[in-house]
Amino acid sequence: MKKIYHLGNCSACQRIIKELQIDSSFELQDIKKQKITASQLKQMKELSGSYESLFSRRAIKYKELGLKDKVLSEDDYKEYILNEYTFLKRPVLLIDGSIFIGNTKKQLRMP
Repeated sequence: MKKIYHLGNCSACQRIIKELQIDSSFELQDIKKQKITASQLKQMKELSGSYESLFSRRAIKYKELGLKDKVLSEDDYKEYILNEYTFLKRPVLLIDGSIFIGNTKKQLRMP
């Protein structure tokens, strides 16, 4: 399975998709247009090891909601991601049982 969770209007996501020369063998899911399901998020968590690893602290709402001053649990991370797409660190690439999260160069080293 090859899938990318991204935002269609995110320039970093689009740049990464272009740089990685993503072809039609990948399924692309724009998380703003097609909300992440609980089962999709669970699959990402199983591959990454935690909901926290999928959570973006760079989201504007992170500061707006004062989350930086709170201690969040795994259930909290899960609920925030499911309820607000901006809390998913992006892009998330699923490639044949492996997961790549975010847009750092280290994360984008694909097999």
